[in-house]
Amino acid sequence: MTGNEGVMAPSLQTHSAENSSPVFRGERGLTPKAFVIAMLLIPLNVFWIIQLEVVRYTHPTLIHPLSNVIFIIFWLMVLSAVLGKLSPTLRLTPPELLTIYVMLCIVSSLCSHDMMEILVTILGHPFRFATSENEWQQLFWKELPTWLTVQDTAVLSGYYEGQSSLYRKAHLTTWAVPVAWWTVFIFVLMFVMLCINTLLRLQWTERERLTYPIIQLPLAMTETHTSFFKNKLMWAGFGIAAAISILNLLNSIYPAVPYLPVKRQNIHQYFTGRPWNAMGGVRLSFYPFAIGISFLIPLDLLFSCWVFYWIYKFELMAGSVLGVRNLPGYPYADAQSFGAYMVLLGTAAWVGRTHVKRIFTGVVDGLRGASRIDMQREPMPYHIACLGIVGGMLFLTMFSYKAGMSLWVIPIFFGLYFLLATMIARLRAELGFLVHDLHRVDPHGLIVTAFGSQRLTTRTKAVFSLYMFFNRAYRAHPMPQELEALKISERRQIHPRHTAAAILIATFVGAIVVFWLLLDSYYRHGAETGYYGPWALGFGRGVYRQLENWLNYPQGTDIPALIFMGGGVGVSLGLILLRTRFLWWPLHPLGYAMANSWGMSNLWSCIFVAYVIKALVLHHGGLKAYRRAVPFFLGLALGDYICGSLWSISSILANTTLYQFWP
Repeated sequence: MTGNEGVMAPSLQTHSAENSSPVFRGERGLTPKAFVIAMLLIPLNVFWIIQLEVVRYTHPTLIHPLSNVIFIIFWLMVLSAVLGKLSPTLRLTPPELLTIYVMLCIVSSLCSHDMMEILVTILGHPFRFATSENEWQQLFWKELPTWLTVQDTAVLSGYYEGQSSLYRKAHLTTWAVPVAWWTVFIFVLMFVMLCINTLLRLQWTERERLTYPIIQLPLAMTETHTSFFKNKLMWAGFGIAAAISILNLLNSIYPAVPYLPVKRQNIHQYFTGRPWNAMGGVRLSFYPFAIGISFLIPLDLLFSCWVFYWIYKFELMAGSVLGVRNLPGYPYADAQSFGAYMVLLGTAAWVGRTHVKRIFTGVVDGLRGASRIDMQREPMPYHIACLGIVGGMLFLTMFSYKAGMSLWVIPIFFGLYFLLATMIARLRAELGFLVHDLHRVDPHGLIVTAFGSQRLTTRTKAVFSLYMFFNRAYRAHPMPQELEALKISERRQIHPRHTAAAILIATFVGAIVVFWLLLDSYYRHGAETGYYGPWALGFGRGVYRQLENWLNYPQGTDIPALIFMGGGVGVSLGLILLRTRFLWWPLHPLGYAMANSWGMSNLWSCIFVAYVIKALVLHHGGLKAYRRAVPFFLGLALGDYICGSLWSISSILANTTLYQFWP
């Protein structure tokens, strides 16, 4: 991050006749050229993701920055440079490239392993797989809204068995209603997130100057007059990652070729005696891209991540020694994490309390019609953002109530959802960790923990099940993508209104394209046959078995989970207090919050390697040596992404399994 970050470039400032304050003149990002290219690339990008995640069960959307988007932008830059020699008007400017990057990131998040790919699989599942044994028809068929699900068995027959076509009149008319309603729902959800990000942007981006490690690679690639692609250290890192990837590719084709073990491997078989066997799975990995991006994470956060991962493992061993390891839920790590996340979010709100006053002033002035020059640097004026949040919440409330959710549950559900979404955006901006899953830390799970499933109506629990498509896990959550898009806009002086428009256009178009390509694929190949079967059936089965368990085995308030949640609050407050009192204190509560996560389980060793290297570089060479080393580590990530993406495309074209660099 440069020292003058956030300062407007002189060429982008003018002065109005009425006011001596500078008027922001941002670069155009969403030009007709950028719009057309994005519209052409969105279906190709969605098709690629479906082939990788649904067919081959490899998941580019679980890691950040998104490898598929980096790959597309890289080759788009190459094509732009070639065409630019023919005519300067054919060359894409950095704002145009970054706008396309933002739009593809938004669409990739929507079409992901943790969002719309799941939505399509659950809309007809209970009506296809209800049996006399599971009694789904008697339990909850009538509780599922007809306008949000597909209940026609004749229409579902072609969907699940294949050898059919989406483009039959009966199929199109039956799917049209739920597709339309879910598209509107997703658009409003994304719009509310954009409004929240608008209110947070200035405080987190320009005042606290959070580091945003995830966007450093696309920013470096697209910088005007960049030396990034002329940097020898960058190409050295690129070459190392490419060599590893090529070697492992050859191994996947010719097993006699040696394999370099950089992908995750379980080592828990070496810990068979007590209490070591209580640790559960322990994985080692040395992904070049993960080490490269992690090098950009602040040193104290790197240290906290791998230390707290092992503290969590020792907590499991301590439970075994004390005889509490087999208690249901122990050590309630998800409850502890939620408590920690809420403390971190509360701390961020306290630090930004003066900004809250500024927001209030901006809202009042906006409602009065007063002109605020600085609002031109925001995606929308603050009063519009606040009205957008209120209007969006009213729509989500009416939508959920019409679907069957109890009125008292709705504000709690969406309040928790947007709190978690805001925390993930903060986590990405401050920590920049590549994977943020938050499995089992979700609104419906927290509500069941606090109130018990027996206090909830059957229709409420049925809506919880339908909402699982955006609450199963948060690895591809779109809210941090939006916040990073606004940071990119600020760094490259792109007009924020262009960025906001690009986000909303990508959301609407992307949702329709994802529905179209997924349904088209399932009707042609069959959702319960061939290579689609394990995917399409697995998520629907999991969602509705959970609903079945809620209905057949009601539970009360989970008191131990609430106690451990309070423990997470206490530990986090203690860590924050120590960091406030002692500047040398190295442990950050973010590491504690993420200790038990799927991402930390897979990448803790990459974090450890990055920590050791970064500590040595800073100790022996200082900040100057660190800045010189950054291109090398960005090159590691870029080389792994480009080669890995090439192999994934080759797998699709050859219809065979080649080396996949992740996971």
